[in-house]
Amino acid sequence: MVPDTIVIHCSDSPQGRGDTAATIHRWHKERGFDGIGYHSVILEDGTLEYGRPEYWPGAHATRVNDHSLGVCLIGIDSFTERQYETLATYLHNKTAEYNISSSNIVGHYEVSTKTCPNFNVEDFKIAYNII
Repeated sequence: MVPDTIVIHCSDSPQGRGDTAATIHRWHKERGFDGIGYHSVILEDGTLEYGRPEYWPGAHATRVNDHSLGVCLIGIDSFTERQYETLATYLHNKTAEYNISSSNIVGHYEVSTKTCPNFNVEDFKIAYNII
C-alpha cells in the first residue's frame, strides 16, 4: 500500500488508564479484526508506538483504509501537549516520506459518521504549521 491520506483518530478511552497500542490490538482482536487497525498510536506521554505495518491496508476508516495511514491518540477529547507535539512531528515526517498533501490529513469525522478525534484537525494543522 502506498498511502495518500492520513486519518487522525482517538481511542475513545479515558486518559490515565495506561492504554497502549497493545491494548488497542487486544480490543480489535476481540472485535474480529486481524489485529490493531491503526498504523501508529500516540500515548499520553507523547510516546509513538507502532501498530499495523504501514505496507498493510488499515482497518480504521472503511472508505479510505486501502490508501491511508491511521494514527490514534489515546484519550477521548482531551489530549496532552506532548501528544499534540508528537502528532505534529509524525504528520511532518509521514507527509514528507510519502509525499502526502496536507489537505489529505483528515480527522476520522471527515470520512465517517464518527466525531473522533474530537478536535478540529484544520485548526490543529494551522497551529502546528502543517501546510
